[in-house]
Amino acid sequence: MIDHARDLASVRAATERLLTAAATLDNASVTQSSRLPGWSRGHVLAHLSRNADALVNVLRGQPMYPSAEARDADIERAAPRPLDVQLADLRDSAERFQDVGAAPADWSRTVELRNGVTDSASRVPFRRWAEVELHHVDLGIGYELQDLPEEFVQREITFLADRFRGHPDVPYLLIEEDDGRRIPTGGPGDVALVVTGRRADLLGWLAGRRDGSALTVHGGTLPALPPL
Repeated sequence: MIDHARDLASVRAATERLLTAAATLDNASVTQSSRLPGWSRGHVLAHLSRNADALVNVLRGQPMYPSAEARDADIERAAPRPLDVQLADLRDSAERFQDVGAAPADWSRTVELRNGVTDSASRVPFRRWAEVELHHVDLGIGYELQDLPEEFVQREITFLADRFRGHPDVPYLLIEEDDGRRIPTGGPGDVALVVTGRRADLLGWLAGRRDGSALTVHGGTLPALPPL
């Protein structure tokens, strides 16, 4: 069972880790490239702020973003801001998300995200947790996939495996973790490829942060995954 209150606490802790780490930067380093192609660290920070507000919209039953174009324009406009402005925006938007999360609500209700994707409201805090943790890694400031909380890594591997389950462009796969746990994903098939490795490497591959070269594949070659 999803515990949205516990996930909200995890979001708060992850946000504080990110804010503390990012506070060691300076204005020049904010303009430098992140690990995401075409995005500076300022883009990543701006995206995190606007994503918090977008998920507030979701929990209020409003469109996540006015449009894809408006989302992209907001990030581009905010990316060059000085570090102190970026951090203040991130902290304020994070508090707005926490405030909405703390309000009485039917957490079993279905909400709509981008591109017509729907989910239980109770899973929105975990989605935010994933944004904060993975984009902290994307900043390239010393926080790595292997530093992510163990609970988060396990849940995010399962979450991403669920997203690719039944996907016509992904072969039938078994994700085998280093403790032997197997998670099925991919499209229909009779014989599965078995992809094994450390949890951090599996998560990195599933989340598009690593190329999968550290993984072992039994029964074929490692497939290319479609973008999330």
